[in-house]
Amino acid sequence: MRDAVIVEAVRTPVGKGKPNGALAHVHPVELLAHTLRTLVERSGVDPALIDDVIGGTVDQVGEQAMNTTRYAVLSAGLPETVPATTVDRQCGSSQQAVHFAAQGVMSGAYDIVVACGVESMSRVPMWSNVPPGKDPFGPGVAARYPEGLVPQGISAELIAAKWSISRAEMDSFAISSHQKAAAAWEAGLFDAQVAPLEGVSRDESVRPGTTAEVLAGLKPAYYDPGFAERFPQIEWNVTAGNASPVNDGASAVLIMAGETAARLGLRPLARLHEFAVIGSDPLLMLTGVIPATEKVLRRAGLGIGDIDLFEVNEAFSSVVLAWRQETGADLAKVNVHGGAIALGHPLGASGTRLTTTLVHAMRERGARFGLQTMCEAGGLANAMILEAVR
Repeated sequence: MRDAVIVEAVRTPVGKGKPNGALAHVHPVELLAHTLRTLVERSGVDPALIDDVIGGTVDQVGEQAMNTTRYAVLSAGLPETVPATTVDRQCGSSQQAVHFAAQGVMSGAYDIVVACGVESMSRVPMWSNVPPGKDPFGPGVAARYPEGLVPQGISAELIAAKWSISRAEMDSFAISSHQKAAAAWEAGLFDAQVAPLEGVSRDESVRPGTTAEVLAGLKPAYYDPGFAERFPQIEWNVTAGNASPVNDGASAVLIMAGETAARLGLRPLARLHEFAVIGSDPLLMLTGVIPATEKVLRRAGLGIGDIDLFEVNEAFSSVVLAWRQETGADLAKVNVHGGAIALGHPLGASGTRLTTTLVHAMRERGARFGLQTMCEAGGLANAMILEAVR
């Protein structure tokens, strides 16, 4: 079986997903088109050679409907002959795009493929694809879970309670994310991966001045009297400060066979080593990163100590801290340039944003193995291991 390598990875700056956000005026198709155009320009690859473009988008409605990825390909100026599709595995949509792309290369179905993602949460807010009064789950799910499923914020609270994670721990983790992101920006570590767009050149949600005192003053973000009665163990410690914000952004990675990269004279950033995807309890829907990590390590024949850098999506502080408790990973190796709490979480773009951050961090630090994992709504998680190409 052939290997699959990443030869280029870019992203937009991440804007606040609000009407006054720095990228709110940019149509989501144009956000993604910008990354695709930049990816091709920086790699020097003839775009006519691209076999497919696989993109992730979560709220596929309105301006993000009708196979957004295809229209981004056309807007970017790529040949009409380049096909595209849009996938949805919730927050892990574009990480799943990476898996599909790499697996296609490894099987011989593709030679060159782009994995990417976009979300404009200012223009297409979360849950826009579920009209008021409509049930996206159906009677079978209601019968299987008669007490009802819960929103992600409640899952984050349940995780904090189950793993005895305090408010102070979650706030401290959030502060660290902002500090690491700010330090990475100041050191120029994002310069090679970020493609400025219409005067926006930095991530808008990074707050280097965040303090424990500021975060301690925030109110619980998800308190609900009905859930408080149902789950008395919840202490209501999840706030807007220790959870990821809503954001706008796009990202993309160029994947090809190692032999193709050699023929084109391209130096790979990393080799895609192993993959895993799992289903988990949809009530504690954000804990899938724990078994996904175990599965991908087992498939790769590696231990947690073999991994030099981790990217674990910071949907909520409690998710990463529970993952760390269960895996025993060294927190100093996790999200070393900050995570989604600081950099932002533009849903469909986050998977390839993490990949972009990880491959550049691996090269900057001389890491051999990097592991990326993401929790996803409905009780899902993706994990993959990248290996440096020496």
